[in-house]
Amino acid sequence: MSDVTAAKKPRGTDDVPVPPTLRKSLKNRHIQLIALGGAIGTGLFYGSSESIQLAGPSILLAYLVGGLAIFMIVRALSEMAVEDPKAGAFSYYATRYWSRRAGFISGWNYWFNYVLVAMVELAVVGSFVNYWFPNIPKWVSAAVFLVAIAALNLMGVNKFGEFEFWFAIIKIVAVIAMIVGGLAVIIFALPTASGIKASFANWFTLEGGFFPNGLMEQTKDGTWTGLLMALVVVMFSFGGTELIGITAGETEDPRRTIPRATNDIIWRILVFYIGALGVIMAVIPWNTIGGDDVPSPFVQIFDSVGIHAAAGILNFVCLTAVMSVYNSGLYANSRMLYSLARQGNAPEILGKLNFHGVPVVGVLASAAITALAVVVVFLWLASPVASHLLCRLEVETNEERGQYMNVHEQSLAQEREEAARAKEEQA
Repeated sequence: MSDVTAAKKPRGTDDVPVPPTLRKSLKNRHIQLIALGGAIGTGLFYGSSESIQLAGPSILLAYLVGGLAIFMIVRALSEMAVEDPKAGAFSYYATRYWSRRAGFISGWNYWFNYVLVAMVELAVVGSFVNYWFPNIPKWVSAAVFLVAIAALNLMGVNKFGEFEFWFAIIKIVAVIAMIVGGLAVIIFALPTASGIKASFANWFTLEGGFFPNGLMEQTKDGTWTGLLMALVVVMFSFGGTELIGITAGETEDPRRTIPRATNDIIWRILVFYIGALGVIMAVIPWNTIGGDDVPSPFVQIFDSVGIHAAAGILNFVCLTAVMSVYNSGLYANSRMLYSLARQGNAPEILGKLNFHGVPVVGVLASAAITALAVVVVFLWLASPVASHLLCRLEVETNEERGQYMNVHEQSLAQEREEAARAKEEQA
């Protein structure tokens, strides 16, 4: 072989391009706040009203039980992530240790789930923006936030981590402020809007006690209430904690960071769910929480401590929570598509990375499908067909109610006639 030929032969170190890989840029503070922020969202700020109405003070037990279940699940996921930190987490592990079909089902199911979640979050983001700017169409707000978050995710995982860090900080500050304000009302015996003295004893002394609706019971209107029914809302609130596993493939030191973030889930749940709701129900009678006028208990407790701008504060916090959910959802979906492509369970192009180490096609594809779903929602709500169906449903409901009342009145009249005849026969 001549020297010329040898010189032209590519060398494995210099001339062969190194394929781009995911960047391990997420620091410990990013993972800690991503894990915490994933468990604090609109499910706590607004969904807690529904759960309290279903179970009363016993909702604290529901969050404790749900939190323990989530901890065991995330702990198992984290142990696998520490041993083999890969993007896609459970989908990758299902493929490797079970079967390719299991990885396909779990991965695509998770992706589709987050598309639906992102669709809902973007569909309601306009409502929060309209609080300050009522003339802006809701679809415009949804489009702006979709494009902004998609652009952010294309800039690199460190940018995603930084934004999630500050989104989580805002939510944490709001919850801590509420807890501190509520404890101040209890400790200093400050007057409350309801006129009932703030005390933790209110969990047991108010209407129905600690278990006002029991484990599960049916009301007169046919709806089900109770502790078990509230668990459905509670488990929704914990969605996002699995991000600890998803981020493992891009964490600087997963062996140290992931276990810390996982083990801290318990006290986070205790403080930010059980602690927050416990204080709320100590200050505000549980049976007065929620309603159309004040849909969030956080607004009510801020009002109780004299912060009358509570609605505006909570609106900002919820807008932040919505942005955080979509940001996390787009990140998780893009990494899941990347993992599925590497497994052979999705087209190879979905695993293509840009120079920032971001699966650019996965990000754009997930954002596009979410945008399509949001458009369908807005078109459906604005369509004459939807309006006709909603109106028809209301008419039919009223007709059924009227028919029921007629039958009920006839039944009562018949019973009165039979009672009168029986009395005459006795006489």
